[in-house]
Amino acid sequence: MPPGHVGKSDTELLGDFIITRKQRRAMPVIGDPEPDVLWRLDMFYSAVGLAIEERSGPMTPPMIEMKPRRPSGACFSRAGGWSLCRDIHRFGFETFRKLAEAGTKLVDDATAAIEAYPDVARA
Repeated sequence: MPPGHVGKSDTELLGDFIITRKQRRAMPVIGDPEPDVLWRLDMFYSAVGLAIEERSGPMTPPMIEMKPRRPSGACFSRAGGWSLCRDIHRFGFETFRKLAEAGTKLVDDATAAIEAYPDVARA
């Protein structure tokens, strides 16, 4: 956990994931991610992985890597073929509800895939 996060309440920790429209507009469209953004990204997908594991059984560690994608910048690729590019330094959610909805959707989608293809999930 980065310095400054020790001893914070759950609300304070989750508050780090909230980026309002006004804050987002103040950020450049293209930029390099700061260490705290990379921490938030890792924590979000780690929490999603733990929720999937709790619900369905198979371990689901997040697999994120940074690699050059095009001359204009870098992308974070996720297993499953999609990537977060360009504005990764703006990673966050507008409200606590949107944060919860995004995590829940990822967990629900992954759980449905595991239930549809259990042999693949356990391979």
